[in-house]
Amino acid sequence: MTFRLVVAVLVLIASVLPLEARTIIHAGWLINSHDGKLHSGISLVIDGGKVASIEQGFVAGGEGDSVIDLKDCTVTPGWMDMHTHLMSEFHAKVYSDKFFMNEADYALRSTVYAKRTLMAGFTTVRDLGDNGVNSVSLKKAIDNGWIVGPRIFTAGKSLATTGGHADPTNGLKGDFRRDGGPVEGVVNGPDEARKAVRQRYKDGADLIKLTATGGILSLAANGQNPQFSQDELQVIVDTAKDYGMTVAVHAHGTEGMKRAVLAGVDSIEHGTYMTDEVMQLMKERGTYLVPTISAGIWVAGKSQEEGYFPDIVRPKAAAIGPVARQMFARAVKGGIKIAFGTDSGVSPHGENAQEFQWMVEGGMSPMQAIQCATLEAARLLKIDDRLGTLEPGKIADVVAVKGNPIEDITVTRDVVFVMKDGVVYRQP
Repeated sequence: MTFRLVVAVLVLIASVLPLEARTIIHAGWLINSHDGKLHSGISLVIDGGKVASIEQGFVAGGEGDSVIDLKDCTVTPGWMDMHTHLMSEFHAKVYSDKFFMNEADYALRSTVYAKRTLMAGFTTVRDLGDNGVNSVSLKKAIDNGWIVGPRIFTAGKSLATTGGHADPTNGLKGDFRRDGGPVEGVVNGPDEARKAVRQRYKDGADLIKLTATGGILSLAANGQNPQFSQDELQVIVDTAKDYGMTVAVHAHGTEGMKRAVLAGVDSIEHGTYMTDEVMQLMKERGTYLVPTISAGIWVAGKSQEEGYFPDIVRPKAAAIGPVARQMFARAVKGGIKIAFGTDSGVSPHGENAQEFQWMVEGGMSPMQAIQCATLEAARLLKIDDRLGTLEPGKIADVVAVKGNPIEDITVTRDVVFVMKDGVVYRQP
């Protein structure tokens, strides 16, 4: 066969093969996040799981193309929640779950929470602390297409000091109160801290989560005391960087926050009793705040129910809601970097978008709040080269809500369309 004949045959084959189908979304309004503007009458063209183009007006689809009518909706990049716990959801008897549930029970239940999160518009989450295996396996199951859920960046087991907020044996009776070590995420001293980070890497975690202060829901009296020394924190941050991992830090109290920021962590989670001094340090070092207002408001409300929390937890829970809201308002005015996070698993999964309303009530514009859950969250994860905005060449994670969230942020709780990696999971 001559060269010319080969070329002619290939051209003929190409002419009869169908073109790869595209998905064309007709959006009444579009927020692409990077320019902070609301665009009207836009066509978003998706091809091969990525954004191919963004066209003004409603373009017609070709043969085989799928055209989705969202002309009465606002389309945004997929939302990202930077603080979730998909393994569980708080209830009045949650402290006894560990005695009655196997790892398989937790894993199967977490698939329900994962799907609920995706359907609420959150296509990417950080999972910041579990039993050490759940979120890694959940992530694999989602990536392999076995179950439906968001893209997960997991910390695996949170790091704690003995008796600290993430010590898994807190509050147990003597014969259960074993002395945990780095494999279980409990560290005392720089050497154990270094080993604990390496263990998380070995486990398959993507980042490190540590509890720099006491916690509201842990079975301990103090929710604010610092729980890591400066040298322990520095070793964790330095070792995490060696392994290409970021560091997220649970912190309510001021001193623990300050030590963590000075050590060079990437984000402060909660930040409840943050001072102006800590805010200034965060601004200087580019540290993100992930405020989790939803969790503070939720636990404060539940603290009013007699018997819902153990007696040691109840006063801490009652105090946190108003303080969390005041801190957030100060953080907005202070100009520190903020990424969206809810602590879902404390507050219910699937209600993540409620956080948008709390953020707007705390002084953010609706556009800023949406950017915190898209562009800023992607920057915190260091994936803004491929996610966080709707631009040609980026991964097609898309969410749509009825109406206009710039006029009424509460419509973010009425998600009607969800696409992740170019695959539609929910549509009108």
